[in-house]
Amino acid sequence: MTISAAVYRGDKTFAVERKIHSQPGAGEVQIDVAYCGICGTDLHIYLGHMDQRVGFQRTIGHEMSGVISALGPDVTGLQIGQHVVVRPLSSCGECPACEAGNDHICHNLTFIGIDTDGAFQEKWNVPAHTIHVLPNDLPLKHAALIEPLAVACHDVGRGRVAPGEDVLVIGGGPIGLLVAIAARHAGARVTISEISESRLEYAAQLGFSTINPASTNAAEAIDKATKGKGADVVFEVSGSQAGVDLMTEVVAARGRIVMVAIHATKPSIDLFRFFWREIELLGARVYRPEDYDKAIELLTSKVMDAETFITDIRGLDDIQSAFEALASNSRAIKSMIQVGNNLT
Repeated sequence: MTISAAVYRGDKTFAVERKIHSQPGAGEVQIDVAYCGICGTDLHIYLGHMDQRVGFQRTIGHEMSGVISALGPDVTGLQIGQHVVVRPLSSCGECPACEAGNDHICHNLTFIGIDTDGAFQEKWNVPAHTIHVLPNDLPLKHAALIEPLAVACHDVGRGRVAPGEDVLVIGGGPIGLLVAIAARHAGARVTISEISESRLEYAAQLGFSTINPASTNAAEAIDKATKGKGADVVFEVSGSQAGVDLMTEVVAARGRIVMVAIHATKPSIDLFRFFWREIELLGARVYRPEDYDKAIELLTSKVMDAETFITDIRGLDDIQSAFEALASNSRAIKSMIQVGNNLT
């Protein structure tokens, strides 16, 4: 059969083409893709920052939802018609990380939708072990938020956020906002530091305390709000040197800093503060299966307002304009592509 797929061709260009799609192989599941969000990594690919890794004939996309349409040989426990999302990781099973039970940070990890073809296509074959089944009453456009929400759940788990703690999230983009939502659900008092006024406005609408470090001394504000203690947990989600400077300045004695953002260049870090206050620095990368389960639980229990989080939805044929708009529009929270028609 032939299907429509968006193919990255380099030079900030996607081409929507017809391509032959095969039936799922052994251990694979075929999904009719409903929606797929555009994430920060997708935007980096569009801007040409990952051409050596991705090439010029890749269909990307991984923040998706869809419906199982076919099962390959040897697939059990799944049924055609089930609403699902994909946890897009494939590990080797043999490296030290995998042997230690940390296959999400496999030394040879394949990220499906970046290293292999992804969800900006009408039908997608994926390994059955990546599937998470959804409640059928969860709207599929909302379900496409589960992947980034799972990132946030993993981050909050790494930070060991506890009820009553003070949390600072540095960076109020999509992941930063989701980290704030997950941390608040864990019982923390959450403040978001962000320089975009539109994102600050949205964060305030969600009920978060906010700081604009471009106009306010963020360290002094946190010091005052916590009565001199500092933030028990700080999430660095900005990917900026200014964010790294702030994280060590505001963290409490024996506090935890969680590095969420990917920095394009090696940042300078004040290591003396780690000695002086016995600070912990924790890395957080992607997610484990239980983080997906937690994200599904949070979304179905309406912990977040999924409808307002989605800024705009465009069809697959408009994917080029969607990326162009996102690259130039800092007001967007989550832009989404409706890949398949009549899937809700």
